[in-house]
Order: sequence, then structure tokens, then C-alpha cells
Amino acid sequence: MFKPNALTTALIAAGISSTVWAAEDVAGDNPTADELAQRLEAAEVIQVRGIRRSLALSQAVKMENTSVVEAVSAEDIGKLPDASIAESIARLPGLTSQRLEGRSQLVSVRGLSPDFTTATLNGREQVTTGDNRGVEFDQYPSELMSGVVVYKTPDASVTAQAIGGTVDMQTVRPLAHGDTTFNVTARGEYNDLGELNTDFSDTGYRFSASYIDQFFDDRLGIALGVSTMSQPNQEERTHIWGYPTDYDGADGNAVIGGYKPYVRSSELDRDALMFTMEFQPNDRLNTTLDVFYSQFNDRQILRGIEMPLAWGDGVELDPNYTVEDGLITEGTFHNVKGLVRNDYTETDADNLSVGWNVDYILNDDWSLNADLSYSRAKRTFYALETYGGTDRGVANGAKDSIGFRMTDSGVMFTPSGRIDYSDPNQIVLGAPQNWGDPEGNGQWNSQDGFINNPDIEDEMVAFRLVGERVFSQGAIAAMQFGVNVSERTKTKEDNAYFLTLNEYPNTVRVPDQYLYAPASLDFIGMGNLIAWDPVALVNNDFYKMRNAAEIEPWRKTNSWEVQERVATFFTKADIDTEIGYRRLTGNIGLQAVYTDQSSKGNEVTVIGDGDLEVVGNSGGTDYWEFLPSMNLGLEVAEDQVVRLAIARTMARARMDQMHSSVEFNYDSSKENSDDINNSPWSGSAGNPELKPWMAWQFDLSYENYFADEGYFAVAGFYKYLENYIYHKDVLYDFSDVNIPGANPVLDQGFINTPMEGDGGHIYGFELSGSLGFGMLHNALDGFGTIVSYSYADSSVKEDGDSEAIDLPGLSNDVVNATLYYEKYGFQARASMRYRSEFLGEVASTTLSRDKRYVEAETVVDAQLSYDFSELGVDGLVVLFQANNLTDEPFVTYENDERMIKDHQRYGRNFMLGMSYTF
Repeated sequence: MFKPNALTTALIAAGISSTVWAAEDVAGDNPTADELAQRLEAAEVIQVRGIRRSLALSQAVKMENTSVVEAVSAEDIGKLPDASIAESIARLPGLTSQRLEGRSQLVSVRGLSPDFTTATLNGREQVTTGDNRGVEFDQYPSELMSGVVVYKTPDASVTAQAIGGTVDMQTVRPLAHGDTTFNVTARGEYNDLGELNTDFSDTGYRFSASYIDQFFDDRLGIALGVSTMSQPNQEERTHIWGYPTDYDGADGNAVIGGYKPYVRSSELDRDALMFTMEFQPNDRLNTTLDVFYSQFNDRQILRGIEMPLAWGDGVELDPNYTVEDGLITEGTFHNVKGLVRNDYTETDADNLSVGWNVDYILNDDWSLNADLSYSRAKRTFYALETYGGTDRGVANGAKDSIGFRMTDSGVMFTPSGRIDYSDPNQIVLGAPQNWGDPEGNGQWNSQDGFINNPDIEDEMVAFRLVGERVFSQGAIAAMQFGVNVSERTKTKEDNAYFLTLNEYPNTVRVPDQYLYAPASLDFIGMGNLIAWDPVALVNNDFYKMRNAAEIEPWRKTNSWEVQERVATFFTKADIDTEIGYRRLTGNIGLQAVYTDQSSKGNEVTVIGDGDLEVVGNSGGTDYWEFLPSMNLGLEVAEDQVVRLAIARTMARARMDQMHSSVEFNYDSSKENSDDINNSPWSGSAGNPELKPWMAWQFDLSYENYFADEGYFAVAGFYKYLENYIYHKDVLYDFSDVNIPGANPVLDQGFINTPMEGDGGHIYGFELSGSLGFGMLHNALDGFGTIVSYSYADSSVKEDGDSEAIDLPGLSNDVVNATLYYEKYGFQARASMRYRSEFLGEVASTTLSRDKRYVEAETVVDAQLSYDFSELGVDGLVVLFQANNLTDEPFVTYENDERMIKDHQRYGRNFMLGMSYTF
């Protein structure tokens, strides 16, 4: 961007070059190897290690890039400071994450949900294990990454761009690394909530090893890394069903409809492999092979009680209750029939990413780059529910009286003591509520459990060819011409089963060999709870299974396939000139993107008493989009630059909205209605013709690099969304749907489907900086801080008649701050992440996405380490790490903050270990 100082130049050449070159396919405007070598010859090479080296590497990436970017770099291979790559990314200015089950997984950029963010590995777009495009970053071990660069503004060579930003994770380049390095890291981990379920441990481990070497006079380089971990997670959780206002006896006040407290224990196992081979036989040819593989297994046990209250059959609210501003905050429910649950979930997922890159210099002016890549992700999800209670059916067996009191930390309950929920003689297997009728006998009490078992497979093949022409004179430094073609196919196969005890209609006492020590629900006042092994019961044929789609035909619409064939043609001019003795750099370019998308699914027609007809259904569309872009950076003073970026960007629609599955329903009781709002016809559908979100975005920033490890930046952004995708009831002609014997007055009705809406505006600003306190006073040498504040807001409408909506994932305020000390071998850092309340998206009981407001949260982490090089033992580092030090809960609520939907407490995770590099 502009001429760096000596320290930064040395860092770029000695270390960050691997990060810069890895991102070359994404950005394209970084210094060449020859330029870096020339700078290195004139630079004083200064040995910088630890936190300061990491900060300087990240600062160098930000300085040298022509786009507006943020970066995090490893101090050395295997030494990113966070437990997961998601947490490292979430500390960057303008970025944050949403916690799920105690760990960061999904990342939001500038207030936009993960739907608007694209993830790449070494510049190559990655497929995902979920229903949509959002990458779950915790599947990528931080130990195997050399850095991450987040592109907030694209240029024409960024073919995997998005409206929010592009997150490029990078692995090491062995020839650029330049040294023979072997690193091994081992850590033990402990969760301070203890063993909430005795069949799952509260301890785990993390181990990684990396090897980098060069051969044949530095013509061949290899990098090999392996990582394995077993991470314990514990959770105390209260889930409230909702707050009805029409309950008899509540006098129009809102009151708890039902609740489900439970304790969850899990063990997350992940094994990963990274391999890179780089071959450069001469100065003209460089070829690189990258392989990354991650295998992910998450096992969980959940034990709790589901209590229908205001929404329970025969439940009565005691008239002596307390009301505050329309909400009943304290009272007692009588005749409560609890449903005890012992549930087991297991997620198996694996990711494979392979890329082969060839870079060839034809002559002094022309070069060619070709890149072939393959990315595949598979996920199998198994969710088993098993039920117990005092007897089968809501009318039978003992019932309880439950007192409740709403507090700032959740809801506390007081049972009457009539029922010992830990006694296997009182709590038996069998459905205590009338919630299902898989036996089909009209009793509605034969659902004794349930299994959700969907499979996801996502696959992408891509090829990229780029030609570059370099100019020795004039304002245009280089021109690029290229094409990127890809084919992506995502398939979902939904399977679900109802469970009924073989002994139905009898209940069954849990055999002693399947019992564990009781779980404790003391955290909400409910005492001990019976614990059994649900997997063993199913495997030993205690239940008979029935395909859920036979009872609930709409489930067949959950299976689908979406395919995208995309060709992106692009050209870009790199600018390097002067305006009034001030250097101006940047690029101007254009993408022409052709998309051919198609989908296969099921069309299900449900008739009257449940008869159905299922036929295959397909659909799709094709379209062109044109995406101009401009990035300019003007050096207004030494080490100071003003950047301006303008671009039209796109984010493709959610893949779970693009399917062609349709459900039609016909209600014969409304056959004679002539009111369109009371039509016998209804339905829901995906939309295989959905086109992307489109936006124009404008960025203006000022960056001041006042020291080797210090900078200040302020940036403003504005995004105009041309459209917004939302669900809408659309009038549909059902005259072609054949229902035997039906003679409706109306042939029309409404189906609910995703549609393109009006769009709107997203805007905000960011302040960020890094400062070593030694600049202020010698006594403070070794201390420093990294701080950022981001503000974002929006005005987006679904259609012209609607009010502005809250965008999922948008927090008005996000603060990241790190205070560190590094000297005499000691390293200490404390980091804080704050985000204000936002509309989050969480998985519901049917695995669909529910939107709920999430309370503001502050997460504090800390790390201590000592480098024994100070004592003559080179390469040995001992470290201690603590995550979620303040035990910050994750809380969701309805429109009123007092109406809590979920209150989740995860506890603190501590890690102690060592790292050795030689």
C-alpha cells in the first residue's frame, strides 16, 4: 500500500509472506516475492517474538492490502491464542460470534448474520455441514492455521465474495516459511461445572503437532500438521415454552406456558489433518498442493423434566399470584404432570478440502495462474428422545404442585415434594402426556420417544484460471483477466421415527443395569432426577419404531437437493500512481456472474383424514449479475492512508429456502367456504427460483500506522440492500391438484414461501487501535492493548407495507478489548468481547430455525504463559488458559426482556499445557 518501515518490512519477508501469498488468489494486490526480497536487503532484521510478533504480522497484512481488511496471525505455527479459530476471528474489529452450546461457532461481520458471510480456505470457497452456507468455524482447528484475513470490501478477483465479508483461513506456505520447524502442543482441559451427568466426563485434552521443512536447495517444501481434541462441555439450562395471555385464571396477564429445565453434558471429539506440498523448480514455476481434513464427533446427553403449565391439560393456577406490569412473576400451578426426558444426540461430520495451484511466469510481462479445488462436507445428526413419568397419559398417575418465581438469573421452581423424580419406582418409562398417536388407536398417549436423523452432504468442484499483465510505466500497474467456474450440490435426507414401548399400553420400570446416578436439577430448585441410558434401551429393542413421515406427511418435504453451476468472468486493473507526490494505489474491476440453479424435492398433498399423495418435484432458474468494484487508497502522510471502496455485492439465498419441495393441504370441512381467508386449500413451499440478496456498499476509512506495533483506524460503511428475502403468504391456484371426491367452492388458497422483498439500509462505523504502552513511558515497556468498537444499525423492510424489521445477528454495539504483558519470557493477556442484544437464530425442537432476542453479553478470557528460552531451554513454553472467566450465561427472550425463553449457563473451561518448538 505504501512503503513500510524496517520492522514491518522484515516481518513481511520473514514471516507474513506465507500469509500474503496464501491470500493472493483472494486479494491479488500484495507485493511480489522480488519486491519483498529487495526490501529485506535494505531492512534491519529485528527479532520479534510472541504477542508483539503476532500483532506486527497482522498489522502488516492490514497495511499492505488494497482492500479494507482485518487480520489475525499466529505467533508461530500452532500458536494462535484461542481455543478455536471462531474465537480468534470474533476478536477482530467489526466482527462477533454467536455462542452455541458454550462455544463460538458462527461469525457475523458488520452486524450481518452468517447468511451474508463467505468462508474460504487458502482462497477457496468451503462447503458446509449445515442446511445453509454458514461455515461452522469450530471445525477448523486454530493450531493448524497460520492466520485469517477478513475482507470487508471485495475486489473483482474475489470470486467468493459476500455482502458481509469474506473470511479467508490460511495454512502455512513451507517455502515462504523458510525454516525447518517442528512444534508439538499438549493441553488438558477442565470444566468447573463438574460432571452434571456422571456418564460424561468434565475433563478433556488437546494435542497438535506440526512439521515444516524444505528440500533440494529450497525447491521443495512440505508442511504437515495433525490435531486431536476431546473437549468437555457442561450446561445448566432452563427453557420456557412461552407466555400466553389468554389462560383462564390469569386475568389477561402473561404467564409461563410450560418449562423444560435440564442439564447437558457433552464430549466434542475432533481430529484434523493439514498437508501442504510446494514445489518451485525455478524462478518461473511454483505449484502447491493443499489438503485439509477434519472429522468431528459431538456426543451429548440431556436430562430434564418437561412441565406443561398454563398450556397443560387440567393444570390450575393458584389465585394467589404476584403480577408486575402484566406479567405473573410468582405463583403456583396445581395438577402438573411432568414428563421426564433422557435424550441423547450425536453429530458426526467431516470436511475435506483439496486444492492444486500452479503459478507460471511466461515472461517479464505475463503470468498465468490455475487453481483446481474440491470441497466436501458430510453430516449425520442423531437426536434420540426417551420419555418417562408417573404413569401413561395425562389423566393417570401422580401429579405435582409447582411453585415458580422469576428472577434475573432465570426461573426458580419449588415442587410440592409429592413426587421423587429420582425414584425408579415412581418414574417409569412411558408417555405421561397425550402428545402423539403413532399406534393410531386414538388414545394419543403412545409416543414414548422420538428420533430425528437427518443427513447432509455438500460438495463443490471449482476451477480458476487467471492471466496477469504487468506494466512498468503508467498509472496501471497490472491487469488481470480470469474465469472461475464451480459446481455445488447440497443434499438433505430427512429421517425421523416415533418410538413406542414394546409393552404398550403398559409402562416399564427402568432396569437397574440401565440406571446411572441421578442428575441434579438443584440449580432451579427441582432436586434430583432419574438418569438412564437411552441409547442402550433403543439398542436392546425396548421400543418399536415407526417412520414419522407416515404419520406426519409434511416431513417428506424436508428432503431435497439444490445444485448451483456458477461461472464468474472478471477483469481487474491494479493502480499504482502518484497524486501531488502522494502515492495512490488500488484497483478497479468488474465481475460478470452467470448462475444456473436447480432443485429436486417432494410434492406432498395431504387429504382430509391424513391420506396423502407424494410425487417428485423440481424447479430452478438461471440469471446474470454484474458486480463492479473499486478500491482506492491515498497516502495522505507518512504511514497514513485514506481508503475509499465502492462495490456491488451479492449473497446467495439460503439453500434450505431454495428447495423445490411443496406441501399442499386440503381441509374438507371448509369445502363450502367462499372466503379466501378460510379456504380449504393451504400449503408451504421452498422457492427454487430465489435470486441472491444484492447490495451496493460504500466504505471510507482512515488508517494511521504510527509505530511498529501501533495503529489507529476509523472506518464508516453504508450498505444499500436492493432486496430482502423473507417468508410470505402467496395466493396460489390449486385447480391442478386432484383430490378424489372433492368439490370445493374455491380453487385458490395461500401457500407460505420465501420471496424477495424491498430491502433497505445497513450502516455504521468502526474504531480500532493497537498501542504498546512502552511508547508512553519506559516503565510500561511490555504492556499493551488492542481495542475496537463497532456500531451498526439498519432500516430494512420485508415489503412496502411492512414496518422496519430487526435483522438477525445485528448488535448495535460490539466491543473487543485485549490487555497484554510480554517481557522476560512471561506472557499474559486478558480479552473481553461485548455485544449488545440482537435477534439470534437458534435450533428449535424440530431442528428448524427460531428467531429469538439474545441478551447483551460480555465474555472474558485470559491466558498466561512462560517461555523457558529465558532459562536456556529453547522452544519450551508452558501455558494456562481460562475461557468464560465470568461464567457469562446465554439468555434469549421474547419481546419483553423479563419473558425469558432460554437461560443457559456453561461454566468456565480451564486449560493447562505446554508447547515445544525446535
